[in-house]
Amino acid sequence: MNILIYGIGGVGGYFGGKLTKTNNHITFIARGKHLDAVQKNGLQVSSYKGDFVAGPDLATDDLSKIPTPDLVILGVKSWQVPETIEALKPYVKPKTLFLPLQNGAANAEKILEVLPDAQALGGLCRIVAFKDGPGKIKHLTFEPSITFGELDGSLSDRVKALQELFQEADFVGDLVENIQVEIWKKFLFICTISGIGGLTRVPMGKIRSSEYLFNMMKDTAQEIFNVAKAKGIALTEKHMESVFEAIQNQEADVTASTQRDIMEGKPSELDNFNGYIVREGKRLGVSVPVNELIYECLLPMEKEARKL
Repeated sequence: MNILIYGIGGVGGYFGGKLTKTNNHITFIARGKHLDAVQKNGLQVSSYKGDFVAGPDLATDDLSKIPTPDLVILGVKSWQVPETIEALKPYVKPKTLFLPLQNGAANAEKILEVLPDAQALGGLCRIVAFKDGPGKIKHLTFEPSITFGELDGSLSDRVKALQELFQEADFVGDLVENIQVEIWKKFLFICTISGIGGLTRVPMGKIRSSEYLFNMMKDTAQEIFNVAKAKGIALTEKHMESVFEAIQNQEADVTASTQRDIMEGKPSELDNFNGYIVREGKRLGVSVPVNELIYECLLPMEKEARKL
């Protein structure tokens, strides 16, 4: 199988690195000094589960050099998905399978907007990993896993084959029938904490200790939940309870990655998080005033980061 890992930051780097240990042709798409280092020394992965060096069959920034992929794993940010698929469009085939691992609730939809005949799956991952210098990935915690499934809920031969591939690569591949529920469970958590974190610029402990901010976080989550229900996503009150159990269990100094991007003046996933809820709320007739407040307050900074 020809497997293309588009983006080898923390997520793409770790899972793509593990896939180089399988009997498949693995291509990495990377840029700049990161690419140079991988081409020279391989991708060096530091992990509490054991360090390793990943040697892809090809590492390049030139899509014209890649073998036609059977599987594309997207390791870019959610806001980069449309431009990535546009770039890949001339180099894929109708049966190329796409697996998005980004945070956000609409990544598969973005793929299908560009390639309506593309074989898009729903997916997400659980890992704490990041680029630790050119050609280096650091994996800190959590058992690395990919949760994935067909958008129509079927247990097809192709997703069963993908589960076997992930087993061969020695990480957890959790094949589920209702991938949309899994995506929205994670989205409910990450969207709830990210916008408020970006707005307040303080870690989780300080947000939790403020009655006003904690209630604001609850309101944010309730709006996201209401949008999900309006979209026909089978979230339950137990899912909401689980999200706030996870929030309460976070270390006091934790900040979300989107919050850190906002604080550092980098382009963030704001538009794909709170912005997405605002747009879907308006489309579906669901009131989302707290998410809209967060989004509009952060939008000027986001535009500045993107020079819009």
